[in-house]
Amino acid sequence: MESRLCLYYAPDNASVIIRLALEEMGLPYDTRLVDRARQEQKTEDYRRINPAGLIPALETPGGTLFETAAILLWLTERTGLMAPPPSSPERGAFLSWLTYMSNTHHSALRQTFYPDQYVGADPAAQLALITQTRRILQRGLALFETLAGSGQNWFNAATPSILDCYMAATLRWMALYPRGDTDWFNLDTYPGLHALARRLDTRPAAIRVAKAEGLGPTPFSAPTFPNPPEGSPT
Repeated sequence: MESRLCLYYAPDNASVIIRLALEEMGLPYDTRLVDRARQEQKTEDYRRINPAGLIPALETPGGTLFETAAILLWLTERTGLMAPPPSSPERGAFLSWLTYMSNTHHSALRQTFYPDQYVGADPAAQLALITQTRRILQRGLALFETLAGSGQNWFNAATPSILDCYMAATLRWMALYPRGDTDWFNLDTYPGLHALARRLDTRPAAIRVAKAEGLGPTPFSAPTFPNPPEGSPT
């Protein structure tokens, strides 16, 4: 890539997945904080960058991208790294799992964090939604645990893929959020996913990301609440 990329981010948001991939790929990039404490992601200025008003966005020489999975795929296609190439017979399965992660697993997780955005202020409706989405998450965790032990070279392998980065971030969030309501999740129940998280913790790329966003020494396998040098996760 001839020009530097710019990642619009907030600490411990979905942008951390992109940041981790950028570090693993060794790509030069700048960051621009989206101040969630001031709801900057909802401003007209930011919506010109990401019309959905969500984090992350990635400024590229060809324009600005949004949606986590789309950014990740764009990066793999430009670098040839961290995913089976389009010509690979493994590409179809990889895309299926990445899409499941984005459209089902991550979407369900987001609904548990912000139920009011989906069903309004009624506590009973929020509880019903959270109960339903946690069933989806538990089913997804079981599926990914099986995948982690299947011997694929694009998930839970020695060299991480973009799917590993995505998985590790969701494991972190399930252990931490919403504060005080995470008893349903125990990473020890999923030894394959636990191994993935521990392996990623020790990689130089993850160490740099953890330092930049204040995520602590074991950001994925034994996460603690962030203490970022700038910005707010919420």
